[in-house]
Amino acid sequence: MLRIESVRTAYGAVVALDDVSFEVPASSITAVLGANGAGKSTLLRTISGLVRPRSGGVFLDDRDITRAAPEEIARLGVAHVPEGRGVIEELSVEENLRLGGLWRRDPAALAEVYDLFGALHERRGQPASTLSGGERQMLVLGRALMARPRLLLLDEPSLGLAPRIAAQIVGLLRDLRERTGLTVLLVEQNARSALSVADRGVVLALGRVVAAETPEVLAGDDQLRHAYLGF
Repeated sequence: MLRIESVRTAYGAVVALDDVSFEVPASSITAVLGANGAGKSTLLRTISGLVRPRSGGVFLDDRDITRAAPEEIARLGVAHVPEGRGVIEELSVEENLRLGGLWRRDPAALAEVYDLFGALHERRGQPASTLSGGERQMLVLGRALMARPRLLLLDEPSLGLAPRIAAQIVGLLRDLRERTGLTVLLVEQNARSALSVADRGVVLALGRVVAAETPEVLAGDDQLRHAYLGF
């Protein structure tokens, strides 16, 4: 579904991604792992069109989206949830959700998001500013799902959350994949958690791919785990 070919992305003289290549099959979960500064967030920003690569290509279903505008990429079915749980605090929970479905306008989408996140349904009329960290993460994920994406780019969903809530958020991805066929590219600092739900893992170090294997192979490589995965 998604193909990254020899992508090189830089901020001025600083190279963030250097000759990165890998594929993400349809209806799969691929975890992108690595230390801070490895280029993980830049990878997602490059795919979603927020940053233009210096060279290489990004292909969605064999369609070249390397130079496409972010809004065009979104309309092709790509949803990007950046790190930080950004919500519009002055709006209610439901108003935040409806923003995510403005261009899709699917009446059933809101009910499905509430079915996934019962806490959001209970708080649908409350200002988003009143939500806990875990509820905010549910809200930004739910807002992305309102557009019914085919590909979800998810950046550090468990960052700063209690372990129980983080496990719930990450575990939901497997359920979504099985129920809807959603394809997920997951950037996650917690390698153990990410590999527990992933079909494949890609490890970045200083902007380069150092490994791309199944979770079992990555977790079984002691040198790789200690050097790059932190467990």
